[in-house]
Amino acid sequence: MQLPVIPFLICFPMLAAILMFVIRKTKIRNAIAYICAVIIIGAVGVLTIQYFAGGSKPLEIYFNTAFTDHVILTGEFVLMAVVTYLCFKYHRYWICLLSIIPTCMIAYLELFGPKMAPAAHIYIDCLSILMCIIAGLIGGLIIIYAVGYMHGYTNYHKDIEDRRNYFFMLLFLFLGAMFGFVLSDNLLWIDLFWETTSVCSFLLIGYTRESKAIRNSFRALWMNLLGGFALSAAIVYCAYTSQIVSFQQLIRISVNRNPASAIPIVLIAVAALTKAAQLPFSPWLLGAMIAPTPSSALLHSATMVKAGIYILIRLAPAMSGTLTGTMVALIGSFTFFAASVMAIAQSDAKKILALSTISNLGLMTACAGVGSEETTWACIFLMIFHAVSKSLLFQNVGATENSLHTRDVENFQGLLYRLPQLAIYQFIGIAGMFLAPFGMLISKWSALRASVDEGNFLLVMLIVFGSATTSFYWTKWMGKLLSRSGKGEVPDITRRNEKISMTIHAVLMITLCLLFPLLSKVFVDPMLVQLFGNYENVLPTALLYTLIVVIAFVFTVPMISYYLSRNVKINHKPSYMNGINTGNDSSFTGSFGEPKEMVLTNYYFEHTLGVKRLMYPSQILTVAVIIITLCIILGGVL
Repeated sequence: MQLPVIPFLICFPMLAAILMFVIRKTKIRNAIAYICAVIIIGAVGVLTIQYFAGGSKPLEIYFNTAFTDHVILTGEFVLMAVVTYLCFKYHRYWICLLSIIPTCMIAYLELFGPKMAPAAHIYIDCLSILMCIIAGLIGGLIIIYAVGYMHGYTNYHKDIEDRRNYFFMLLFLFLGAMFGFVLSDNLLWIDLFWETTSVCSFLLIGYTRESKAIRNSFRALWMNLLGGFALSAAIVYCAYTSQIVSFQQLIRISVNRNPASAIPIVLIAVAALTKAAQLPFSPWLLGAMIAPTPSSALLHSATMVKAGIYILIRLAPAMSGTLTGTMVALIGSFTFFAASVMAIAQSDAKKILALSTISNLGLMTACAGVGSEETTWACIFLMIFHAVSKSLLFQNVGATENSLHTRDVENFQGLLYRLPQLAIYQFIGIAGMFLAPFGMLISKWSALRASVDEGNFLLVMLIVFGSATTSFYWTKWMGKLLSRSGKGEVPDITRRNEKISMTIHAVLMITLCLLFPLLSKVFVDPMLVQLFGNYENVLPTALLYTLIVVIAFVFTVPMISYYLSRNVKINHKPSYMNGINTGNDSSFTGSFGEPKEMVLTNYYFEHTLGVKRLMYPSQILTVAVIIITLCIILGGVL
C-alpha cells in the first residue's frame, strides 16, 4: 500500500517554512500560515483514514536510496555548519564538537561503513499515526494561535526586534522534522530529524536574542546534542556489530535478548532521556520558558519532549526486565517526584507548567521503563491527555499575560470574574491534569497499579508522593482562579484566532474524556498488540463506561445548576474581616479608616523546595545512576 501523503507531510511544512521566511508582508504571511496549518491538519486526517482503511497493519516503505541517502547526509552537514557558525559567533566553541564529531561518525559510516541489511525507510503503525495526530493537530492549532499571539507580543515587547517571519519559519520546520522523526524507521533518517528538532528548539529559545535567552538556548543545545551524540554512537555500534540500521530490527533482536543490542538500546534510551527533559537534563526545558508562548507550547506539548517519550515507548518491549529498563524507570519516577516538589515553590505560571511537564514526562518515562503492557497503556494515555491539556494551558497563560501583563499566579486572583472566558479554559486544562475522573488521573492510577503488581516498592512510593505534590500546586493555582477579588474586569485583548485554538483544545479535552473507552478499544489496544504481540485489557469495559457517566455529570450538573439559579436572589451575609466589610467580601475599611483590599496569598516554600535548592543534588543523583548503569552494561558486553 502506497501512501503519497507521507512524503507530503514531511516536505510540505518545510516548503511552508521557506514561504514564511521570504514573505515580509504580515497579512499575507498570516493568511498563508493559516492555510498551511489547516492543510497539515487535513493531511494528517487523510493519512489516518488511509491507514485504517487499509487494515491498520504495520507498513514498511522503501525509497530509492541513491538520492535520498545523499539528501540525508547533506542535511547532517548543513545542521553541523549552522551549529558551528553560531557556536563561534557566541563564543561557545566546545559545544560545536557535540555536532561535528557525531556528524563525522555518521558520514564515515554512510560512505565507508559495512554493507547493511535491507531496511525500510518509513515504518507506520498505530503509534506513529498517533504521534502524527498529536504533532499535526496540536502543532497546527498552535500555529493558528501563534498568528494572533505574536501580533500582541510584538506590540507589547517594543524592545524586541520583530522577526515573525523567522519565528514561523522555525515552527513549520519543526513540524516537518517531527513528522519525519516519527515516521522513519531508518536510524540514519531518525538521526537527521532528531538533530533538526534540537537545532530548531535552540533557535526558538533564543528568539529574542537577549543575553538570558542566548544562555538558555545554548544550554538546551548542548544537552540535546549530547543526546544526539549518544544516538549517533548507538547507530554506529549497531551498524558495525549487527549490520543493521533499522530501528524495528534493533528492537526485535533486543526482545530476543541478543547481547549485541544491549549497548545501542541503553545509548538510545539515554538520548531519549535528554529529549524528554528528564533529570539530569531537565534544566534545558526550564530555560525554554523565556521563548514566546507558542514555542513553549510546541516544545512542551506536541513535539520536542514527546519525541523522547515516543522513542521510549518503542523501546518498552526491549527494556522490559532489563537493567536499562530499571534505570529508565528509576530516573523517570524520581523526576516525577522531584519536579512536582520543585513546582510547589513556583508562582510564575510558565515555570509551573514547565516543571509540571517535566514531572509528567517523568511518569511516562517510568511507565515505559517498566515495559509491561499495562504501564505502556498508561504511558500512551498520559501522553495523549498531557499533549492536549498542556498545549491549552500554555496558550491560555500566554493570552492571560497579554491581557494582565503578568503571568504570576498570585495576580490571577479572581480571574473567573475578571477574565471569565480565559479562566474557564484554564480550569478545564488544570482539571484535565489532575482531577478525578479525567484521563490523566485514570492513567496515573493504572501506572500505580502496575507498579504494585511489579512489586517495585520504590517506584510505588515515588508515584504516590509525586501525585500528592502534583495535587498541591494545581490546587493552589485553581484556588486563585475561583477566589473573589476586589479588582474589576480587565479588557480581554485575546484575538479571535487564539480563542478558536483554545476552544478546540477545550472541546477536544472534554471529548477525549468522554470517549476514553472507545479510544482505548479502537486505537490504543491494537497499538499494544503491535508493540508486544499480545495484550489484555487494563481496565474492565464496565468501569470505563461508568467513568463516562461520571464525567458527564461533572460537566452537566454545574451547567444545569447555573441555569436554574441564575435568576434566584440569595441573601448573602457579609463575611467577617479585619475591619468593616464594604459589602462585597473583597475589601474592608481598616482601623484607621483606610480602604484595604482582601488578598489571599499562597505560600511557596521557595527557600526549601525551590529549583536552586533541589535541582543540583537531583542532577548529581541521576547522573550517578546513568553512569553506573552504563558501566555495568559496557562491562558486561565488552
